[in-house]
Amino acid sequence: MTTAAWVVLLTLLFNVLLGGRLRADADDLLRTRAEAAASTVQVLPGGTLKIAEPADDSALDTDIWIYQGARAVERPTGQPSLQRKADALAGSTTRFATTGEVRLYSRPISAAGHRVGTVVTAVGLSSYHRMLTSALTGSIVLALLLLLGVYAVTRAVVGRALQPVAEMTGQAADWSGHDLGRRFGTGRRPAELSALAAGLDELLDRLSVVLRHEQQWSAELSHELRTPLSRIVAEADWLSQQARTTEEQQAALNVIRGAADEMEQICQTLLAEARTRGTRLPGRCALSAMATDVAARWPATGPRLTLQTPKEEVTAGSPPEIVERLLAPLLDNARRYAATTVVLRVERGVRIVVQDDGDGVPESARGRVFEPGFRAEPADGHPGAGLGLALARRLARSAGGDLTLEGSSAFVVTLPPG
Repeated sequence: MTTAAWVVLLTLLFNVLLGGRLRADADDLLRTRAEAAASTVQVLPGGTLKIAEPADDSALDTDIWIYQGARAVERPTGQPSLQRKADALAGSTTRFATTGEVRLYSRPISAAGHRVGTVVTAVGLSSYHRMLTSALTGSIVLALLLLLGVYAVTRAVVGRALQPVAEMTGQAADWSGHDLGRRFGTGRRPAELSALAAGLDELLDRLSVVLRHEQQWSAELSHELRTPLSRIVAEADWLSQQARTTEEQQAALNVIRGAADEMEQICQTLLAEARTRGTRLPGRCALSAMATDVAARWPATGPRLTLQTPKEEVTAGSPPEIVERLLAPLLDNARRYAATTVVLRVERGVRIVVQDDGDGVPESARGRVFEPGFRAEPADGHPGAGLGLALARRLARSAGGDLTLEGSSAFVVTLPPG
């Protein structure tokens, strides 16, 4: 459509310019003929005009009138239809006039500053009009042929250009169903196809993450629930085998109750994570902004929280809800065991560090600190079932990252870049 509009504009412009040029040529011819005829006229004393007759004046006698005042002293024969128009021009100041297919021009003859006569010339415009019509027809045909050629070439070029796009899209669809490990990579391609390849690779990465989450879901749920469920079954079997004292029954019920609470906490965390990824693809999280929001909700009592963020925003390829949920047990533990200060630090490399100034994890327990149900100091007076760090690591790994312990009290969350 753009090419068609441009061709139409150029065609109209060409014909307008050609029409103006042809009119100018006709006017130049009229002036030339009028000057030639005027050169044969001699003004005698008293204003009388004398016309010199060349040996062959047939060209000058064609469509030329010579007037002395308003009286024609020489006129062409066989031009009655133009006589009145020529008479009108001879007595006026108008230079050009057009009647039908004829254009006329008047050139005054002056003597001593006074107009004593007029030369009027005429030329037929039919040949100019035919030339203009032929040019218009030819330019329209040429424009149509040009548009057809442009359409054919554009269709072929666009079809050829889109062919690799269709092939890449088909490959991505096939890989998404059979081989999510395949990628287009950064091979030599035009810039547009490189951008498409990068976008399709990113989409395949996200689909791979979703599939990995789904595959891990049943394994995580089974693994986390197996221990407390086994404890409930064991205690129930123990109670049913023989009569127990009231104290033994109460102890067994407490164990069952604790195991049920563990299962409830596990279910709440894992189901919340499943709902988040079930409603949308893994999202993105601005870590500095999220950490600032978490710091704003930090309790006013107890250890103070120190927030450290880099100047540039760090973006993780995980939803903010998951990042906050896996940080919650880390911050809770830090607040329990800190002496005066808890540090929440966002680092380049998509890392979040939670550290407190307490005694830290004993060296003997650092290898088991992420085991479900393990507590380094069960009798330290702090509540908890030893599941917070285990679930936090599960969430971090399900999001494509990890949770590690550096030193004795620095828990580091590493997430995929967003």
